[in-house]
Amino acid sequence: MREDEVAVGQGVDVNTPSVARMYDYYLGGKDNYEVDRLAVAELDKVVPSTRPLAVNNRRFLQRAVRVLAQDYGVRQFLDHGSGLPTQDNVHQVAQRIDPGSRAVYVDNDPIVLAHGRALLQENENTAVIQADLRDTDAIFDDPEVKRLIDLSQPVGALFVSVMHCIPDSSDPAAVLRGIIDRLPSGSFLVINQLVSEDKATRDFVTEFMAETTQNRWGRVRQAHEVERYFDGLEVLEPGLGEINDWRPDSDLGPKQLTAEWYEFGGVARKP
Repeated sequence: MREDEVAVGQGVDVNTPSVARMYDYYLGGKDNYEVDRLAVAELDKVVPSTRPLAVNNRRFLQRAVRVLAQDYGVRQFLDHGSGLPTQDNVHQVAQRIDPGSRAVYVDNDPIVLAHGRALLQENENTAVIQADLRDTDAIFDDPEVKRLIDLSQPVGALFVSVMHCIPDSSDPAAVLRGIIDRLPSGSFLVINQLVSEDKATRDFVTEFMAETTQNRWGRVRQAHEVERYFDGLEVLEPGLGEINDWRPDSDLGPKQLTAEWYEFGGVARKP
């Protein structure tokens, strides 16, 4: 049976580009289709920095999880908008520090559920659930979340390169606040999203992605809008900014040759 036949059987729309599959392609993955690759080619005509941006975003995720596990003792992670499994996933980074670390991946793309469950079925400390990150009750009521996430202990809640998928009509800051309110004191939030200070870039990408994904998209925002996500939280050093500057391991990562947009955010603790 061909891959596309399997996908259709799992309820995956192979005729509409998916943000998760486009990201997978940028990272060099194989869980994407021609429609995703064509969308990437069109996007690259206007924002050619996107591939290094995606790679550096993944490295930021890995650094943040390692720091939270190693320096702050976090042993459970809830990864919202996790995307397709790739190399060095959240549970792998955390379990290198403590094999008992637990992780739940949350995504609304059915292909993530299919591939994620196949990858994680032999790891009892990990799970993947299909849910919209705006549906807080569905996430926290899910049996896998209840099994793996102990809300009496700090949680590392990840929102890595996903908030630009939330439209203004859903009020992304309020969505985050609803999740933060469910987390215990001492939990950590890792949040970043695509931003641009160039209006033409913001408008093009927002309109292109909304049309391409059939409105499964939000908006490219400005840095000052993302700063609102951290209201009431204790931002860890070195503060908020371009994610490559957040506790870098080295300067050997891929360089953006253009600066039309970038990933802005940081890591913070709930008091």
